[in-house]
Amino acid sequence: MTAVAVLAALAGSPGLAQAQQQSHAGSLSATNDNGLPPGWRIDGARGSRELVWRAPKTVPMGDARVEFRTGNRLLGVPKPAKDGRTFRLALDKAASTELTDLQVTAAGRRLDAAADEPRASDARGVRLPAQAPANGVDPGKPGSYRTVTGEYDLDPIRLPGFATPVEMRAQVVAPKGATGSRPLALFLHGRHATCYKPGSEDDVNIDWPCADGYKPIPSDKGYLRDQKLLASQGYVTVSISANGINAQDWQPEDAGAQARSSLVRQHLARWADWTAHPSTAPAVVREAARADLSRVLLVGHSRGGEGVNRAAMDSLYPPPAAEDGYRGPVRWKVRGTVLIGPTIFGQNPVADVPSVALLPGCDGDVSDLQGEDFVDGTRGVGKGTALHSAVYVVGANHNYFNSEWTPGQAEAPAEDDFGTDPEQRDPVCSPGAATRLTAAQQHKAGSTYIAAAARLFLADDDRVLPLLDGSGRRAPSADPARVLTHAVGGHRSGGFLPDAGVKVSGARLCSAIDPNPAVACLSQETSGSSPHFASWETEKETGRGAVALKWSAPGRAARVTPAKPLSLHSSQKLALRVFVPPNTTGTKFDVAVTDSSNRRVTLGQVAVAGLPGSERTASYWAQELRVPLTAATRAGLDLRHVKSLDLTPRSRSGRAWLMDAWGWAPGTPAVKAAALPRVDVGRTIVKEGDSGTRTYRIPVKISGHGSGQVRVYVLDPATGRSKSSLVTVRPGGHAIDVPVVVKGDTNYGEDVEHDIAVKAVHNSVVGQHRGGVTVENDDPEPVVTLSPVADRVTEGETLTWRLSIDAPTAVDLWEPVRVLPVTEGTELSTKDVDPQWLKDNSGDVPDPERPLSDASLWVWMNIPPGSTSVDFVVPTVQDQVAEPAESMRLALTDRNAVPLPDRPVLTGTVLDRP
Repeated sequence: MTAVAVLAALAGSPGLAQAQQQSHAGSLSATNDNGLPPGWRIDGARGSRELVWRAPKTVPMGDARVEFRTGNRLLGVPKPAKDGRTFRLALDKAASTELTDLQVTAAGRRLDAAADEPRASDARGVRLPAQAPANGVDPGKPGSYRTVTGEYDLDPIRLPGFATPVEMRAQVVAPKGATGSRPLALFLHGRHATCYKPGSEDDVNIDWPCADGYKPIPSDKGYLRDQKLLASQGYVTVSISANGINAQDWQPEDAGAQARSSLVRQHLARWADWTAHPSTAPAVVREAARADLSRVLLVGHSRGGEGVNRAAMDSLYPPPAAEDGYRGPVRWKVRGTVLIGPTIFGQNPVADVPSVALLPGCDGDVSDLQGEDFVDGTRGVGKGTALHSAVYVVGANHNYFNSEWTPGQAEAPAEDDFGTDPEQRDPVCSPGAATRLTAAQQHKAGSTYIAAAARLFLADDDRVLPLLDGSGRRAPSADPARVLTHAVGGHRSGGFLPDAGVKVSGARLCSAIDPNPAVACLSQETSGSSPHFASWETEKETGRGAVALKWSAPGRAARVTPAKPLSLHSSQKLALRVFVPPNTTGTKFDVAVTDSSNRRVTLGQVAVAGLPGSERTASYWAQELRVPLTAATRAGLDLRHVKSLDLTPRSRSGRAWLMDAWGWAPGTPAVKAAALPRVDVGRTIVKEGDSGTRTYRIPVKISGHGSGQVRVYVLDPATGRSKSSLVTVRPGGHAIDVPVVVKGDTNYGEDVEHDIAVKAVHNSVVGQHRGGVTVENDDPEPVVTLSPVADRVTEGETLTWRLSIDAPTAVDLWEPVRVLPVTEGTELSTKDVDPQWLKDNSGDVPDPERPLSDASLWVWMNIPPGSTSVDFVVPTVQDQVAEPAESMRLALTDRNAVPLPDRPVLTGTVLDRP
């Protein structure tokens, strides 16, 4: 099969289409010397072959997506087995060539045995950030309302692409006796084990429904304390269960984001029904205060965060009906979202819906803190009035925001996701470290900041804004947690952004994602990572970056000049988001601006210290630094036309990264979502055919209103590299036009996926961000035979069998053969064969001497493309011992090393040298 995708009409620039996650397998071997690290193998008969990794111990069920990679390149997302240790990726979803440096990652951290052993982290320099002044209003204090608690359990629903129905169960906590309608806060938990065996310490699984003897894990009960706090303050709350999605979300390409959105909106639709017809509501809903569906807050934890983000998007910009599990009217208004340790695989936040992303500094699951994209990814995309806040909680892990995921509190087995290895204590995050929070401290901090978001987004109370927008205030209820915040949107204006139009002198404009260390913002050797640079679908991205500063003496200014002058006229201060290496202190900058008349004014000086960090944390996180604009006003600077920003280091040496800088003013403006075009990428599956050439197009639906811009990455299925173009999209249009040219043939090969990935840039939203054309191989598998070439030899000579196919193929074929015990006579021993050959093919050594079949000789043989055979050779050794004839038996096997029943078992004989 030959298939070439052509980027035909993206910004008028033709070129080859490219891919990364979905493709087919290439030169791999089942032996370490031929390229597979320990724990890896290729399994399966022809037509169902898989790249398999088996972990040395159980990989905890989590929200981060387990990924197979080769270096920086994403091969695909493997399917987990029920044992929690084995992960399988179909070879049509692994890359076709250059499969070296195989890795298993989750949220940027290595999981496989090939990962470097963690180094003992240095505790020197690790210190808590200074305690911020208290805010005037503390949202963590309980309110005056009595509460009612209960649950409802409705008939399960079916969602597109899921074979098993999904439950409609929820926990309700609401004010009792409150007058009028009250705002509604809906909670959605993340991906966690679904079932457990009562009385066991670790017997959990991800089945649904649960088998006999197992009980559902009540993840939806894990936010009851948060719900009770909100209910006491006058909010109706509901926490919904999503075990049925967790058990099946490995199947859809979006890891269940659309399904979670559908589930959220199904519940909201029920609440809208009950509001209109109270007598039809469950008992707990009838007993609660009436819900006001015009004021809805969505709270999502981990994959639940990505799910509620998609629900907010789908409520404003309807998704394709065929993919959606809710197709009724939208009878609610989402005023904001709270995203706790969230995933965002699509990097597609909703720019015009306010959000707060809680980032746990000791997250051992979504450890790259990719939820930062809910802030960074909104810049320039929408109107810019919606506040997007990141709340960095020093010492918090991923699980303890949910009490049902917390040891000592959970009904089912639970664990600390960061880990507690006594041999490798982490100076920041190991339990007992001065910077690590206890479970109770963490949950209290989480409740407080969820309540702050509810008060800001639902009650329009700007008195809590300083807790969320980078103003450096704390809520005493969250003590002793150290919580830092930064934000974009709100009353910010202007914007010195590290985009393609900016010019930088005295520093370097760097790229968040780039394999070239001279271009990348952080090198791969950096100890620790940055949430701002979390990876996406491609090995290289356009439009994501920062300004990197490095100096060995004070006084040299770094200047940032945007493509055109900016207006800071309505602002009170200049707010900069800057990060420095973790555990560093004493970094200071003078901040100056220059107007279009070349008048330059120094606004003041800022200082920043690094967050507590280790090699396992994502502590390269930007802090918000503000300087007043009063000096510019006094000097007569034209703040309507500011052409450049200068940062002049005043410390002796150091490094820093500027994410952006904005004009800042207090308060929150009214937010109204813009009418935008929405892009969803689908998938078409076609047969290659035996002859001729056909052209297919990657299905892309553009709906909504108006026009906007997206960046389209076309992914090469052979190399994993990408090409991108900026595309203007309009509803019903075909601006994203990616033809895939398929040439039919009669050569057996793997399926090939020609994919694109799309990201919003300006005035647009992206739902399903990835899709393409899958070209299925429709040629018959070749017939494989094993035959003798030299099966009767004298010791010192080589036994040889030939593995043959009846026709050449377009891909590597891997066929397993196994040495079996002999059924009569004397068997060759481990000392009768070449010791290096034995080590290469089994990893074993000759001593102690034993039958050859006891040496685990199960070998996968490769027949390269275009070839029709490969020889399996057994070099024997000559000794001085008189022996009878010795033999060995060889058979073709299936993926489980079981000899194929319809194939002969061959025998080779070695005679004593005369």
